[in-house]
Amino acid sequence: MVNKINSQDLDFQVDINEATLAIKENRFFDAFNLLEINISKYPDHIDSLYLAAVSARHLKKYKEARTYIETLLKNAPNMGRAYQELGHLNNATNNIDDAIGNYIQACELNPALIGSWNSLYVLFTNKENYQAAEHASAQINKLKKLPNILLYIDQIMNEDRLGVAEIKTREFLKQNPTHTYAMSQLAEIASKLGHFGDAELLLEKATSFEPDNDDLRMKYLMVLRKTQKFAKTTEQVNILCKKSPNNFLYKSQQAVEYMQSGKNTEAINIFNKITNQVPNNFGAFTSKGHAEKTLGKTNDAIKSYQNAYKIKADHGEAFFSLSNLKTYSFSDHEVDLMKLQLSRVDLSLKERSYFHFALAQGYESKGQFDDAFTHFKLGNKIKKDQSKYSASGMDEEFRTQIEVCNQEFFTKLGSGGCQSSDPIFILGLPRSGSTLIEQILASHSMIDGTLELPNILSLAHSLRGDDVYGLKGNYPKVMKDFTNQQRVDMGNSFINETQIHRKGSPMFTDKMPNNFRHIGLINLILPNAKIIDARRYPLDCCFSMFKQLFAQGQEFTYGLEDAASYYNSYIKLMNHWENVLPNKVLRVNNEDVIDDLEGQVKRILNYIEIPFEESCISFHETDRSVRTASSEQVRQPINKKGMGRWKPYAKHLKSFVDTLDSDLLLAEDVALIKS
Repeated sequence: MVNKINSQDLDFQVDINEATLAIKENRFFDAFNLLEINISKYPDHIDSLYLAAVSARHLKKYKEARTYIETLLKNAPNMGRAYQELGHLNNATNNIDDAIGNYIQACELNPALIGSWNSLYVLFTNKENYQAAEHASAQINKLKKLPNILLYIDQIMNEDRLGVAEIKTREFLKQNPTHTYAMSQLAEIASKLGHFGDAELLLEKATSFEPDNDDLRMKYLMVLRKTQKFAKTTEQVNILCKKSPNNFLYKSQQAVEYMQSGKNTEAINIFNKITNQVPNNFGAFTSKGHAEKTLGKTNDAIKSYQNAYKIKADHGEAFFSLSNLKTYSFSDHEVDLMKLQLSRVDLSLKERSYFHFALAQGYESKGQFDDAFTHFKLGNKIKKDQSKYSASGMDEEFRTQIEVCNQEFFTKLGSGGCQSSDPIFILGLPRSGSTLIEQILASHSMIDGTLELPNILSLAHSLRGDDVYGLKGNYPKVMKDFTNQQRVDMGNSFINETQIHRKGSPMFTDKMPNNFRHIGLINLILPNAKIIDARRYPLDCCFSMFKQLFAQGQEFTYGLEDAASYYNSYIKLMNHWENVLPNKVLRVNNEDVIDDLEGQVKRILNYIEIPFEESCISFHETDRSVRTASSEQVRQPINKKGMGRWKPYAKHLKSFVDTLDSDLLLAEDVALIKS
């Protein structure tokens, strides 16, 4: 996004201010002339492009307006006001369906754009879509009641100016401490910064002030879901459904709750009812496909995803979900559809990233590896540009763990914590074979396979203290001052909070991969827990991560150099845990499991101290829900299909090899990549 000017051009900002004033005074010709001069000097300047498009539209210079708005969208593809202006342009040129789509996109990116809601109300009313018009009217009325400062905060917050938004929201709340909309704004800022506990507390208080505000309750529900507090999310969604039993949005959320608790069949039944009554509800079809995939009903999932994209051609998630099955091959027609969507200027970054990853998988299945790599790279670049990930910051976090959690640290604190031996932590890196290990263990009669549970990560985050942006905080240093009672309480809380995911077996798995960063914490609060490090050869592991579009939490995967750096740090930290906590962690190499399944299964079960069961060998026959990207692979017998998939891309991987510690790779693989 380009919005910088040469500091030596002192007249530039004066021209912008004059053009803005001219537009407010309806002097569009004057504004347009000023802006054309600016754009001739700085053709990608966002404010100039936006104001020029507005001026040109009012002057009925529609061709010029479209050129400016399309250039703007190339530079600011997530700018809500840009989509609103495109909607105004299409509305003015009688492209009504396109205008509606633009306004909806604008409102999704920035719900405070009252101009878009006004236009939607008029257009939906003209089309006799009274339910949609009523929704738009409700949004208009809600926004009109808000103080201008809160509308401004919405504006800057949705353009990712979170620091300024937070300051202004806190200032407003000092004068208006019970204003629920402002509280929800501060909660959204906290959520975007990863402070889900703060967001939860704010929204819990806000809903107590205004219990009949459904929008507020939905926001509360979404924050609770991010931390997988399913008992609370179920309570909130039940309140909404009881109040509005025919609301399809709330019914969809209820179905999602069923999915979260493993009741996928019940969820599918709800989605079927929704799609029968609202056949164009593409979101319900996509969610239904996710539930079917989780149950292993691959053919049904394919039909659901296809139904979704047939309803909405720019619904990138449906195409990506097909590719994410890992067994689906796109037809030439589907590849052409995806390429057509990517050629559009009015495609959001979120949808664009979905299409790049899906198209990359499509090209890979056809053996067009250079084209596939191009799209993997473009998809990852979108995610990386939106990310606040810092490799140096992550290295600092790892270094602090090593410095704080040394041998003296564990000796001084001694034994303690919750004595439960129920949990089995399967951790490491994503795409390392952890789902395979989980499936093997979940096939044992004494073990429940659960989910990637966020509880340890949430606890670690809460221990950081009051550092707003999470840059430093008190963790892990704060662990030095733990009392034994604190350790017992934290361990007991983990056991109690995760009970909802269990089905009665004596033991259960938690396969959150990032828990490897918190083995010290786990050992303090759950000393009898078993810990398995799922490890995979770095080229196979990291390239598989680079090819995978993760929902959240794995931002180091958006670049090959970042992935290599993270792998280096992971190895160093795991070596540290092995030194200070000998025999605590069992390392299981994915390649060893593939080469000697029975031997590795017996080794794992011996470490866990439970008897061998033949069902662990025939893990692919176990009927259970699997929600990760590896869901289809673990329903097949052990095979070597995942090994060496990086080789067709070898010429693109030099930067990865240059970043990775040299002793982690086979010499022949390095030679192949550098040849």
